[in-house]
Amino acid sequence: MLNVSEALLYEISAVLLEFHPNKILERVTPETEWFEYLFDASKVLDQYHIDTQLPFLSNFLIDASEFWDSNKEGSINSGPWIEVYQEQELALEALALNFSGKHFLLIKDLGESYLELRKTLQVARDNLLMSEKLEKELIKRNEMLRYREEEIALRLLAAADYRDEETGAHIKRIGLYSKAIAKALDLNQEILENIQIAASMHDIGKIAIPDHILLKPGPFEPEELEYMRKHAELGAKMLKGSDIPLLNMAYSIAMNHHEKWDGTGYPNGLSGSEIPIEARIVAIVDVYDAMLSERPYKKAFAEEYVLEHMQKNSGTHFDPSVFNTFIKILPEIQTIRKSVI
Repeated sequence: MLNVSEALLYEISAVLLEFHPNKILERVTPETEWFEYLFDASKVLDQYHIDTQLPFLSNFLIDASEFWDSNKEGSINSGPWIEVYQEQELALEALALNFSGKHFLLIKDLGESYLELRKTLQVARDNLLMSEKLEKELIKRNEMLRYREEEIALRLLAAADYRDEETGAHIKRIGLYSKAIAKALDLNQEILENIQIAASMHDIGKIAIPDHILLKPGPFEPEELEYMRKHAELGAKMLKGSDIPLLNMAYSIAMNHHEKWDGTGYPNGLSGSEIPIEARIVAIVDVYDAMLSERPYKKAFAEEYVLEHMQKNSGTHFDPSVFNTFIKILPEIQTIRKSVI
């Protein structure tokens, strides 16, 4: 008794033989698992409704017909496909050949092993698609969290902006400068993602400084300067204790951006690598931008003078390695300054 796949293959054989009663159709030896037929492809396509009974084979025969018409020696392969016959799936593969002026069609039953492999691959594919879906959902949730973190930071900055007219463009530039330097230093991804907004919050503590000091049009008295310097600790206190990486970095910058490389800064007299790298970056760009900006109590300095002054303080006020990177990307820094006013 024939199995389903053999029945299908012999049915094709019978149909082809109907158009070639005077030609011999031979079955290849069983070891090959191939069935070989000699036939006129055009008659099969025109007179036998393969497209409705065997649609995948029908599609391949269109390509095979064009190949046979070309009379080029050789073969083309269909690749594996699944055909449904008598409500059962069969794994088949076809080969169309031109040989010595004759046209051959070889059809192979790939057997149960191919169907099992296909099922295994399908399960793997489904699992991969599910993993991708979960990953996209996780990315989406992380983006939402990130958006909320940034919104918190920007709202704090907006509050500071109401207190200090100089913070608007200045804080935007500080963020952009800092990100440019961090990128040039090839710092880790977390720093690159957070430093632009975190650096913009460096002076957030000024929101707690009284107006008569913060907005004073002239130089500070010694006691006023001492109180003004408290903005570093006040800002850090506002940002301390968060489990949000962005605010943690903002805390670090607010607390340490007035520390100096040689240990003479404030509020804690840190020196060298004790000062977090993000604060060492902001220390440089804050001085650069402040000296180039006009304030109620001073005029803007020329950039040549600012850079000369900063160069003299590299190794004392500033981390010399970070300062060298700042100088290296100075054209990018200058472009930021011109575009954010």
